[in-house]
Amino acid sequence: MEVNTYIHSLHKILFQWECYSPRQQKIALLALLIFTAFYSTGAYDPLDPNGNITIKWDVVSWTPDGYVAVVTMNNFQMYRHINSPGWTLGWSWAKKEVIWSMVGAQTTEQGDCSKFKGNVPHCCKKTPIVVDLLPGVPYNQQFSNCCKGGVLASWGQDPTSSVSAFQVSVGLAGTSNKTVKLPKNFTLLGPGPGYTCGPAKVVPSTVFLTPDRRRKTQALMTWNVTCTYSQFLASKNPTCCVSLSTFYNDTITSCPTCACGCQNKHNCIKSDSKLLHKEGINTPKKDNTPLLQCTHHMCPVRVHWHVKINYKDYWRVKVAVTNFNYRMNYTLWTLAVQHPNLNNVTQVFSFDYKPLVPYESINDTGMFYGMKFYNDLLMEAGPFGNVQSEVLMKKDKDTFSFKQGWAFPRKVYFNGDECQMPPPESYPFLPNSSPVGYGPVTKFTTSLLILILWFMW
Repeated sequence: MEVNTYIHSLHKILFQWECYSPRQQKIALLALLIFTAFYSTGAYDPLDPNGNITIKWDVVSWTPDGYVAVVTMNNFQMYRHINSPGWTLGWSWAKKEVIWSMVGAQTTEQGDCSKFKGNVPHCCKKTPIVVDLLPGVPYNQQFSNCCKGGVLASWGQDPTSSVSAFQVSVGLAGTSNKTVKLPKNFTLLGPGPGYTCGPAKVVPSTVFLTPDRRRKTQALMTWNVTCTYSQFLASKNPTCCVSLSTFYNDTITSCPTCACGCQNKHNCIKSDSKLLHKEGINTPKKDNTPLLQCTHHMCPVRVHWHVKINYKDYWRVKVAVTNFNYRMNYTLWTLAVQHPNLNNVTQVFSFDYKPLVPYESINDTGMFYGMKFYNDLLMEAGPFGNVQSEVLMKKDKDTFSFKQGWAFPRKVYFNGDECQMPPPESYPFLPNSSPVGYGPVTKFTTSLLILILWFMW
């Protein structure tokens, strides 16, 4: 549901509030609070409200028994990419369609094609599963923007690498705009769960420019599928956590205990274990099961924010990202941070940086990512499993403060997933100053408190 639709529903209920009986008011409030609590864990991302993956089907020619389509996948998410082993796309055919051939991708199974004589289709399954081809495939199997092993960069990091495409020849299908039935029940893994895809919708046909850019051609038919990401669907626990420290306090605020759940506590490895020298210890499993270093937080990734130096007109922060997973290295990693002073970044020393401005009037969010061929690869856990940089920011004398935890980030996202922050009362505080008070309570907690009070009347 779109945000403005939700707000419209809220306004409608509040406008008619006096018309409801006390019992109806309680039911309405209960529904609103539950919806608000779960809506916050849904596919809407406040730091990237328009982020999605759009899958476009362009029919470029009709065949005697179907059509040829170019399928293009665009990652419009600012800081969430798809890493190795890459995307997996699935759908259900509306009728009894088959795939005669594919260029730039392949299905994982052929299915039962025993009824065909002579030419045998590439795939006869009702629900085909498609994956990208690997780099280095023969030239006659390649298609533009294909063959990257399913890896898609985020739009904010590298727009030219955020596209993947393949060509598919469909048979036993409609042969005109009126007889084609759109595929349905689209699914997308990137590479794990988390994406929810809407239905295919016919849109105005795509217009193409010829290589000399002097002539325009047009797809015979085009439909789009939009897929959005929900961290709540991807994992029941966070996948990263944040620790904090400062130059003015010796206290180091660690990640919360079991910040990412402790289900892997019995299968972790200590940093000095002899098992780390065993051959194949860093080989990923097919199901991507992590092998974590034993820590109190049990997170695959930790982000450390250190307030390092205070100058007259500037202040400096050191940011370090550490990998605790022995079976995973992170290519094209991204780190999104929300802090009010990111509106005045003077210099970032060894990361690339890009402001994220989803709302034009607010500039408090930025994306850090590795420099190409230098530190854009976060290695697996071990001596090389970390990347770090320093950020110099100019002070705004009207807002700058080291009090009440102002110098620490409000939110941190690693690879598009929000990291678990420590509780505000544990933040390092200025000497001769009281600890930071409790920060804003989550929507879910607020909802429960209001419900309890309401039903106690």
